[in-house]
Formats: sequence, C-alpha cells, structure tokens
Amino acid sequence: MEKVGGKSGHYKRGVGEVIDVNISREKGVIKTPVEVGNLIENFGLEGDAHGGNWHRQISLLAVESIDKMKAMGLPDLKDGDFAENITTKGLVLHEIPVGTKFKIGDSLLEVTQIGKKCHKGCAIKQKVGSCIMPTEGIFAKVLKGGLIKKGDKIELLD
Repeated sequence: MEKVGGKSGHYKRGVGEVIDVNISREKGVIKTPVEVGNLIENFGLEGDAHGGNWHRQISLLAVESIDKMKAMGLPDLKDGDFAENITTKGLVLHEIPVGTKFKIGDSLLEVTQIGKKCHKGCAIKQKVGSCIMPTEGIFAKVLKGGLIKKGDKIELLD
C-alpha cells in the first residue's frame, strides 16, 4: 500500500485480502465464519445482529492485530472472536482515514469510524488487560451490496 505524506498522509492505493467473513445472530457474542456473506446496501451483512441503517454496519479487524493479542497470552484466538464481520490481511486498517471508500468483490463500502469504546464485559480485556478492537478495529457502511468470501481482494479507492 502506498501512502503519501507520512503518518498523517493519505493512501493512494491499497489492496488487502478477506481472511474470513463472520456473523452472529445476536449481539454480545463472538462471530462465526461463514462461506459466503451477503452485504446489503444501507444495512450490513445479511443475518448479522449488528446490521441496520446506521454508521457501524460492518466491522473489520486485521489478522495482524489479532496476532498481537495472541502474542500477549491468548494463543487460541480465532477469527470472529473480536466480533468483527470481516477479518482482513495486508492493510493497516486503523490508519485508513474515515471517508475512504473500498471495494470487496462487487460491493462498495465506506470507512465511518476508527475504533470504538470497549464494552464493560469484554472477556479479552479482563483476561490480558488490553484489547485491540477499540484502537485497531474499523467500521464501515455498505454503499453497494454484493457477495463476499474468504480470499476476496479489498481494494482501497482514491
């Protein structure tokens, strides 16, 4: 990924990869990988409890971030354990500016938020004293729907 202007610069182009697509039918639980996810415009991921007409329709977290938590003493973490809808590889998600649009397959999404406040009952934070989702997870809304799956490319747009 090429970045212009140092840490505060903007990304010109970038390509990452979908490692897993994860859903849960209820809030407050880990998500489970599915073979194919259906992104629905102005809603999010079909069948996921966090879908709706709001700014955090889809959550994304990089496997590189999950690996940091594994190194802190949680070697059994799996994709979806942080309740992320899309586990990614190859992009520094938390450095992508809000408003950036990106494609996964035929779908189009827009970054709406970087990080979030960790909920009080976060089991991971209680176990190791830290959690990456509040600082390294990102959220997006679906501008154009489409099917997504493991192995799909994630293309940041100019």
